Amino acid sequence: MDILLAHAYFLCEDADEQRIMRPHPPLGLLYLSAYLERQGVSVSVFDGTFRTPRDFEAMVERERPPVVGIAVNLMTKRHALRMIAQSKRAGALVVLGGPDPPYHAADYLDAGADVIVIGEGEVTLSALLPCLATGRREGLHRINGIAFRGEDGGVVRTPPASLIGNIDTLPFPNRTAVDVPRYLDAWRSRHGFGTVSLITARGCPYTCTWCSRSVFGQSHRRRSPVSVADEVEEIVARYRPERVWYADDVFAIHRGWTLEYAAELERRRLRLPFECISRAERIDDSVADALVSLGCTRVWIGSESGSQRLLDAMDRKVTVERVRESAARLRRRGIEVGMFIMLGFDDENIDDLRATVEHLKRTSPDVFLTTVSYPIKGTPYYEQVADRVVARAPWSDRTDRDLILRGRPRRPYYSFARRWMTAEVERDRHWRAGRYTRAVRSASSALVGRLGMAITEPWKER
Repeated sequence: MDILLAHAYFLCEDADEQRIMRPHPPLGLLYLSAYLERQGVSVSVFDGTFRTPRDFEAMVERERPPVVGIAVNLMTKRHALRMIAQSKRAGALVVLGGPDPPYHAADYLDAGADVIVIGEGEVTLSALLPCLATGRREGLHRINGIAFRGEDGGVVRTPPASLIGNIDTLPFPNRTAVDVPRYLDAWRSRHGFGTVSLITARGCPYTCTWCSRSVFGQSHRRRSPVSVADEVEEIVARYRPERVWYADDVFAIHRGWTLEYAAELERRRLRLPFECISRAERIDDSVADALVSLGCTRVWIGSESGSQRLLDAMDRKVTVERVRESAARLRRRGIEVGMFIMLGFDDENIDDLRATVEHLKRTSPDVFLTTVSYPIKGTPYYEQVADRVVARAPWSDRTDRDLILRGRPRRPYYSFARRWMTAEVERDRHWRAGRYTRAVRSASSALVGRLGMAITEPWKER
């Protein structure tokens, strides 16, 4: 092989995902594999999802690939660092990509990486591999979109690489490089149906201050409806899934595209149930009807908060009322609504939390998930709070839980807040359904009391 592509995620190390069991193949690597193979590059893919870190070590020792490319994010960093060391021991050059390495290039290079790819990988990696094959490092300066150690030991960053303008020119992801049936079996055994993921666009055009855009930039490049429909047909013919997952950052945000895509699938008599993530303000009656036509079962909305003050601070460009309207519009059509709620954004207070609880009661999503915000390097949010960011672990061991803000409540507070929100929303549902009991009321009240204790000064980060 010319290159071994790998990611650093292992399901066997992820207790939360083992409980949820909604795994998906690494689409980014599969796009890279397909693109490089079309350029005549011999590619192998190590998909660690159902394997172990020892399996990767055994593979590089056995195959001795000249180059190993590893996709890395903050949550997979610790495994990636071990994979870098294992690859170097096997004599490979190591190239890293993904959202985390560009903002920590010096650390990853110190850990043994030879080159960091910044942004989209297809064009950059296809130019980089011939250069690495010659062993002449001076050629690296002529490749856009990379970082590496210069002769003086400093980090050299070349000019940014151009984004691929027409993503219809990309081949479909090389799903034959991984064991897709095993993913389907995992879904079917837990949920009763199998799901295959695909994307219809790259990037997000919105400006949320906490969101990283280190791979696709602040762009939104859509595939044509015909191209996406062709891929859906191929997926159905090859894998026979019961559902699909549109893994776009934001699906169906262009009204004309959505209506055209729905018409294209209807013309082909293709209708697969699916879930997606979208924006509340982009879902009007026509888009909602198109989602029904396409087979949508659930739309996930990044509601984030019920406090308009916080939404404005996040630069979300949406109102709380618009979220409620879109949720109601979807539910009237039989589409479930999921919501993402972000706790702990800078300057959040108890009134903001109360507003979020009231928002959840009034919106009544079918399910909502909460996360605690953390500042991602390279985002406007990070720059805003950088002087208060405290890392509680060395860089090599650091996860999102180790990045905290001085003056913000500690994590136990947010544990109470999650439980309080859940109890309050459930209490409201019981009330509306006529199933309100004393036990429900007392459980919620107790959590509210503990939340009040948790926000006092001893619970603040210092």
